[in-house]
Amino acid sequence: MELLTSRLRLFTLDDCAKAPLVLDYFKRNKSFLSTWEIVRDDSFYTLQAQQDMLFNDLNYMACGQLVKLWISRLGEEDRIIGSVALSNIVYGAFLSCHLGYRLDGEEEGKGYMTEALQALIDYAFQELKLHRIEANIMPQNAASFRVVEKLGFCHEGLARKYLKINGKWEDHVHMVLLNEEIE
Repeated sequence: MELLTSRLRLFTLDDCAKAPLVLDYFKRNKSFLSTWEIVRDDSFYTLQAQQDMLFNDLNYMACGQLVKLWISRLGEEDRIIGSVALSNIVYGAFLSCHLGYRLDGEEEGKGYMTEALQALIDYAFQELKLHRIEANIMPQNAASFRVVEKLGFCHEGLARKYLKINGKWEDHVHMVLLNEEIE
């Protein structure tokens, strides 16, 4: 799967041979991402771990529970600058998913994440026909709030001690975007 924007290519890595690109991304951003993600031991930063992660992602995508896309700038496809994902996709009466995203620390403030997420949201609403996208954000993550607010997400509440991030249970603000075209 591939989505293109004016500056970005969002793509599925369906070949574990591309794991070195992912490993490079995580190694470059180890310190930057540690504030916002789970504690990762040294084994995460190995080629085998990244190959395993890509393989697992492919299985979840094949089951329709995940859409995960890696991001590169157009013309620079051999350098990953982030990823976006729709996870925990549930159909039936719920038609909902969770939104996840991460960006290279050196690329913040350039509008890349807003651009990438808009393309993913359009896909979620138009192609998957989802009704609801949920993003859960730590209260101190001002950059993430700016992105989702630009995209129209609304505040729905606070989830206390929602996720264990960087070794500590963190509160998260529950932000939601509804597909108003679904009846």
